[in-house]
Amino acid sequence: MTEKERVFENLQRMADAVVALLGKNCEASVHDLTQLENSLIYIRGNVTGRTPGAPATDLLLKMLQQNSGQAVDRHNYRTTTTDGRSLKSTTTFIRDTAGRPLAAFCINLDTTDFYNASQALMPFINIQENNCQAGTETFAHAAGETVEALFYHAVEDIGKHPATMNVDEKTELTRRLEENGTFLLKGAVEQVAQMMGVTKFTVYNYLKKVRSSNSTIISEA
Repeated sequence: MTEKERVFENLQRMADAVVALLGKNCEASVHDLTQLENSLIYIRGNVTGRTPGAPATDLLLKMLQQNSGQAVDRHNYRTTTTDGRSLKSTTTFIRDTAGRPLAAFCINLDTTDFYNASQALMPFINIQENNCQAGTETFAHAAGETVEALFYHAVEDIGKHPATMNVDEKTELTRRLEENGTFLLKGAVEQVAQMMGVTKFTVYNYLKKVRSSNSTIISEA
């Protein structure tokens, strides 16, 4: 067995250990960075639905390209699956004797169930005196950060992760986003669609329904 083969064997054993410890909401994967078109050579757990032979992700490619090609490990960052589930992720680069990135060891933890559980507990641990609620303000550096803050404030009000919401709940989420001015920002519909786990056309349909309902209420008044 070559040194490279031994490295990948050890990484696969680590992947098995991580998933055995953290359970069904966890996925650990091993990427061979010498073959980016089908870099995923081992995966344990089923969070993203990928199988061996899948290509390197867009984020992994970006990390390899940044810092003059000197890939930097990244831990505890948030990603979103195509169906809107929130993941807590980490990527660690394994280097050869020359210091070049040889492999990437990645962990994805689906936090959707944990989020719903925490929201269910919030009424029991939150204390609001005299029905007063402290305001919050996000000092964003980019419009996308503002959209994200508005989105998660609205999600907290509903108390359920978007990936587990039904159509009526997603419509209500869209109504709240409309009311808090989210869609005044350019590109907000596309970003909301990604975080909600639907297409942008679905968000437009929700918006059409919300705005139509608002127009009816105004005309009746």
